Amino acid sequence: MSSAFTANPMAHSTCVLGHENSLKATTQEIRVNMSMITEAAHAGQGIQPLTHREGARIGFLGRKLWCRSSSSTEKSIQLPEGNLVAHKYGKKSVQPEHHINIDELLKSLKGVCSEEELYQLMADWKGKLSLRLMVLVLNRERDWQRALALHDWMIEKGNYRPSIFAYNIVLRNILRAGKWSLGEGLVDEMCERHVSPDKFTYSTLISNFTRVGKFDSALKWLQRMEQEGIAADLITYSTLIELARKQKNYLKAVSLFSKLKAANLCPDLILYNTMIKVFGKAKLFREAKDLIQEMKDHEIPPNTESYRTLLNAYAENEKFIEAGNVFFEMKSAECAADLTTCNIMINVFGQLDMVNEAEKVFQSMKSMGILPNIVTYNTMLKVYGEAELIREAVHLFHLMQRNDIEQNIITYNTMISIHAKILDDGKATNLLLEMQKKGIEPNTITFSTIIPLYGKVGKHEKAAYIFQKLQSSGVQIDEILYQCMIVVYEKAGLVSHANRLLLELKQCNDVSRETAITILAKAGKVEEAGWLFCKEFDAGEVKDISVFEFLIDLFARNKNYSNAVDVYEKLRQVGLLPGSKTVAILLDAYGKLQLFQKGEALYDELQEEGCIFAQEVHFQMMNLHAARGNLEAAVSLFEKLLLDESIGKKDLYMTLSSLYKRSNRLDDDFRLSKQMEIKKL
Repeated sequence: MSSAFTANPMAHSTCVLGHENSLKATTQEIRVNMSMITEAAHAGQGIQPLTHREGARIGFLGRKLWCRSSSSTEKSIQLPEGNLVAHKYGKKSVQPEHHINIDELLKSLKGVCSEEELYQLMADWKGKLSLRLMVLVLNRERDWQRALALHDWMIEKGNYRPSIFAYNIVLRNILRAGKWSLGEGLVDEMCERHVSPDKFTYSTLISNFTRVGKFDSALKWLQRMEQEGIAADLITYSTLIELARKQKNYLKAVSLFSKLKAANLCPDLILYNTMIKVFGKAKLFREAKDLIQEMKDHEIPPNTESYRTLLNAYAENEKFIEAGNVFFEMKSAECAADLTTCNIMINVFGQLDMVNEAEKVFQSMKSMGILPNIVTYNTMLKVYGEAELIREAVHLFHLMQRNDIEQNIITYNTMISIHAKILDDGKATNLLLEMQKKGIEPNTITFSTIIPLYGKVGKHEKAAYIFQKLQSSGVQIDEILYQCMIVVYEKAGLVSHANRLLLELKQCNDVSRETAITILAKAGKVEEAGWLFCKEFDAGEVKDISVFEFLIDLFARNKNYSNAVDVYEKLRQVGLLPGSKTVAILLDAYGKLQLFQKGEALYDELQEEGCIFAQEVHFQMMNLHAARGNLEAAVSLFEKLLLDESIGKKDLYMTLSSLYKRSNRLDDDFRLSKQMEIKKL
């Protein structure tokens, strides 16, 4: 049964072992094996019903039909050799096939109301239909109950030899209807009748269990398939890997991918793209990046989805430099970007303080035939806001309105946040009123921006009024909004009000002050989180390293690099050591502050204390050397890192290449690219 599995492997992206493909494959194999089937179709003694098929009868189109129970879940099936029964069949007179009207038979079957009526109808056809035609009748019968009854008549009354083709068709219909135990019981029956399940049988089971998310059952049948020496194909593995990905069982997906490669099966484009996504979600970034090169080695050119998936994996984990490198590689490969790719890269360039590059992507979209959507505009607004380019943000906001781009809650929250940064409570209030007029209801993010703004400009009564109105309206107030209001009260000296809110919050959830700082930091509340941190640190209440790291990240993202360094110094005062991600952020902060010697001292000091850095820290150190104008030190570190097996060599070369280009040392960059070609990087 190979025809269903040697088709274009890309077909698995549109459906999981699609039913129509299965149907065509079955019909094709019937034609190929016609001579064998016709010989086996000649009548003889009937086969008696199996004992496990006796017993309870259930409704069949409102009438009667038996049910099978499955023993396959309790014991493993020992398959006999071969698929022939030990009976001798006598000759039967079979009508010429061109005289048989299959449509008439199917129409008659549709009028059957019970098993007895079906048997009575088929009695008139006994001995007139070859096994080939009976299998075709089964194939066209879509009702699983009628197909099952017809198949039982074939064996019990029609004296047809049990056929793997017929069983596979009935199994397909049963599983399509979601009758899982009945389907597994049918496989037991096949084995008891000495009909060995084949590749199509197992693939039908696996694909249908996968279709409804029954991952454990699908894996059970894959293991049984392998135990019987039947090799799974690319489509079978692909469907299982995709289900593992959807269920976030990334390690199992990686394990299945390894088994597929061990079986000498070559992944196709769709599976490669799925695995890039899996490795990204599992935070196995080097493995995800290596798949791009593996695709090229196997002459499967990565497409837009390949690069976009890798870009997204890096961006989601704030690996913006790596994302930028992938984007430039994508452009050099002349692979066209799509809308999602552009949206990701606008955000990435914004995070890297490369506003001009973000604008270039935004402005080039129309020339690429890509129409910016609301996500594009909102992302560009966010980039302008974080760069404190207020005029550009306001211009883009009004451009959206002139071009009839429908603005949403994210648009208004972003603009309110931009005006809150410059303490313009008047424009922020106007935006709040404008969105309400448009029928866009403010959410907790809106209020957690407006309330602290009123507190900062001394309008504490207005902040308290909005908060109390929210409480009385029955709106669910989250921890972020509570913490914002608590900070407003504390900064205004209204300690009793702050304590009352703290008590309310603790009644719902016992929140420590460290947790409060983390909540505010995660919500991007820079001033509130920073003020509360300083207050609690001076009181000796901050000891959790995650609080320090959240604050360092928060300040760095908001370009408050000196504050990020201050928090690090406090972290060292209490005897803590930062993680790799925080070290990379600090090195970048020292570079932005042009405190190069302190950055180098941090790098050397932590290494001496035995800290093991992720490769991003080393790359950031190379950037720091280059920013200081000491490119030779960056090259020296590059040569040292070449000896470290834990460092991704392609990423290392790409980092030095970008430094050469930035320093306008194009000859050195050319020599480096030649080395990469020789090393096949």
